[in-house]
Amino acid sequence: MIDCGEGTQVQMRNMRVRFGRLAHIFISHLHGDHCFGLPGLISTLGMLGRTGELVVHGPKEVETYLRPVMDLFCRGMEFDVRFNTVDTRSHSLVMEDRSLSVWSIPLKHRIPTCGYLFAEKPKEAHIIREMTDFYQVPVRCMKDIKQGQDYVTPEGEVIPNARLTRPAATPKRYAFCSDTAYNRSIIPIIEGVDLLYHEATFAECDLARAKETFHSTARQAAEIARDAQVKRLVIGHYSARYDDLTDLHREAEAVFPGTILGNEGMVIPV
Repeated sequence: MIDCGEGTQVQMRNMRVRFGRLAHIFISHLHGDHCFGLPGLISTLGMLGRTGELVVHGPKEVETYLRPVMDLFCRGMEFDVRFNTVDTRSHSLVMEDRSLSVWSIPLKHRIPTCGYLFAEKPKEAHIIREMTDFYQVPVRCMKDIKQGQDYVTPEGEVIPNARLTRPAATPKRYAFCSDTAYNRSIIPIIEGVDLLYHEATFAECDLARAKETFHSTARQAAEIARDAQVKRLVIGHYSARYDDLTDLHREAEAVFPGTILGNEGMVIPV
């Protein structure tokens, strides 16, 4: 989960997201619309009988905010909440497992803030069963072949790996950038990602307000996406002053055709 504002539990239930699957929460910064849902969610996980560890990643202020609340309202839980401090000033590894690496993206906001880059690790190649059967490849050699090695027959013939395997799907990358002023320094970090979420709080007519509050316009978000040559762009985090989001979408589309106007409950395959 990325950020946890008020109403998170309601949205999870509406979208039928299983609470037990949640293992990591990534907090971008300590503004209420990004973290006020944490205490309630953690309390609910305790009441549901959770036992596995929950890791909360984010600026050091996250633990400062959450620890006293947990001491008061979340005593006696059967699971641990571990806080992993993220340096919001650097692009660094935040979390890693067998299939995924998560990196911080330094953002430019009124308080320490970071985005997150989720990078899928390369998968092993797919075995072409007909070919391995033809060359009578022993089972013990399959792992090495999946990892790119050629196969040498008992007679000494070298069978190229490309003849025995099909390439795995290209690893996917997703970048989440909210909240931030227009910040071109993130372009090398997010270059070429499959999907970028970038805040678009204001329209161009409110550019001065965007600068004042360290937010971005829809056009600026699209410029970042265009210059970083990302494959797809989703914008969101709209100011409540706009009853109609048509202008924001139009301004982004003019720079980055195909921009997706993000909304509650939207599901986008990466």
